[in-house]
Amino acid sequence: MDLLLRIEEASFPLALHAEHDIHRAAVLAAAQLIEATLPPATGNPGGQVAIVLRITPLGRAELMRFKRDSSGSV
Repeated sequence: MDLLLRIEEASFPLALHAEHDIHRAAVLAAAQLIEATLPPATGNPGGQVAIVLRITPLGRAELMRFKRDSSGSV
């Protein structure tokens, strides 16, 4: 969820270079919260890039739900 919150207002496409961000993007893509082009899973993580194309409607709904729940509103 951290990455989804960080990229909420980003301009797309968005390149992610950090290994931990690429991993998080893969998780979000698997959950269908973002659409992304991901590098192949290899033993050599150096120099890889993930490209986030957009936050899906499901991802936007999850962001709204998270913000609502974290603000204490019902």
